[in-house]
Order: sequence, then structure tokens, then C-alpha cells
Amino acid sequence: DLRGIFPPLTTPFSPTREVDYAQLEGNLHRYASIPFQGLVVLGSNGEYPYLTPHERLELVSCVHRALPKDRLLLAGSGCESTQATVELTVSMAEAGADVALVVTPCYYRGAMTSAALVQHYTEVADSSPIPVVLYSVPANTGLDLPLEAVVTLAQHPNIIGIKDSGGDITRIGLMVHKTQQEDFQVLAGSAGFLLASYALGRCCCPCLAGGHGVLPWGTASQPHVRLVQESTESTLLFHESQQATMPSLPQVTRRFGIPGLKKAMEWFGYYGGPCRAPLAPLSPPQVEELRGIFTGNGWL
Repeated sequence: DLRGIFPPLTTPFSPTREVDYAQLEGNLHRYASIPFQGLVVLGSNGEYPYLTPHERLELVSCVHRALPKDRLLLAGSGCESTQATVELTVSMAEAGADVALVVTPCYYRGAMTSAALVQHYTEVADSSPIPVVLYSVPANTGLDLPLEAVVTLAQHPNIIGIKDSGGDITRIGLMVHKTQQEDFQVLAGSAGFLLASYALGRCCCPCLAGGHGVLPWGTASQPHVRLVQESTESTLLFHESQQATMPSLPQVTRRFGIPGLKKAMEWFGYYGGPCRAPLAPLSPPQVEELRGIFTGNGWL
């Protein structure tokens, strides 16, 4: 059951750009005080493509050890080849992941037909010891997982949902409609279209700020937690909470990228730190512009 809020973790790096596990544990200690349903590690906000296989597994192990036992751990395990994805997914399960979040392979995107992707995900799900969630993030991959492929894969007993970060509400609505007979969950991948997704029914929000993940950190997380709690009680309250958080959301990683997300985390009392090259830090004018967005909306 993936209903609830699953914020995406950033990967903290030291000044020398090595993974800083001590800072990760410090952040995790603070996350534990917020009633999230679980966490996502090794998603887009985690700089997943820039990590070695060893680092990926160490991160999952570290988060698994620190995460309260009643919360779920979703871990990104998608690779370009099916074989590599199968091997990493099995290793992620052994390291403590509860669910594998498998992004679409995209390097040869012209060859990624519905048939090829169905074959890929079927082999991964057949071999995975943990449930699989499909992950479509066209802003990063340039590839939308075709609707017909999603409908076919929803019938697989070990594929339990899709995290869709594309923001096309019509597409999300079609997925909800066409998979309603399956044990399959359609997950909104960004807080920017959370309210619209909930209005469709049968939607959740993992990686709640999928592309805008700063607001879950610290006290700014509370309105998003309330969104889920209130959605079953009052659409009006849900709408008001969404409106209170919306002005800052598109400005963070859509505009300033992961460097902007990490800079904003520091203002909320968490460790952000540097990114790995070739991601460059924000310029001083960009930092001031980003700070102005949060102060203008009352967050700072």
C-alpha cells in the first residue's frame, strides 16, 4: 500500500564529493520525526546516475538501518540494460529495499518501443524478490512510458504501480481508468500536480515533490502531510493546503536543479552540501533569487 507521502532523498556529498554517510544519517534522524509513509532513495533528486554500484547499495543499507520499521523504503534500481537492472534490483532487496523503483531505459530511446519496454520490465519483475514500481520521468529521460505498455505491465503480479512524473493529468487519468481492474497504484510524482491527481481517485504521492523536493524538509513538510490526511475529509481543506505550498514548488529544481534543492535544504536546517560534477553550484545571483522566492512566500 503506497498511499501517503514518500519524499525523495538527496545524496549528501562531502566537500571532496564523496558520499557523506554521517550527514545522511543526520538528515534521516530529522526525517524520522515527520509522519511520512516512507522514503525514496536513488531517485532523480539523489543524483543516481552519478553514483557507483557500490555507493548505491551502501546508501540503501544506510537508509534501511535508520528508517523506522513501520516505514517503507523505495529504491531506484533502473539501469540501461535488463541484465544490469535485474542484478541491481536483487542487490537492492538484499540491502533492505522494500520496493524497487525502475526508471525507463532511455539511451537508445528510439528503440524503446512498447514491446521492448514490456519485455524489459517483465524480466525485471519476474526476477525481483520485491515489488516493482515503474518510473516514468520524461523530463530526464526524454521518454514517456507508453500508456499501452503501462496497461499491459499492470497485469503482472509483481508490478504494483507506476510513479509518473510527467505531469500530464489526462494521461494519469487514463492510467487510473484503464488499470482499475488490476491491483495497481498510480502515483503522482510531483507535488505540483498532487491535488489534480488526487481528484482522479486511486492516486498516491510518492516522492511527493518529485522534481521539487525541498518543501518536505523541516516544518515545510507539514502542509504536504496534511494534504493526504485531509484528502479523505475535505476537498476544500486539501485545496487550501495545496495552494499554500504551490508558489515555491516549480521554482526549486525545475529552475535551479539539484544544486538549488540542496541550497534550500540548508535554509531549513538540513544538510544539502555540494553536488557531483558536472552539476555546478548556484551562482551568487541565483542563490539570492532562490532565497527571494522562499522569503516572498513566507517560508523563510
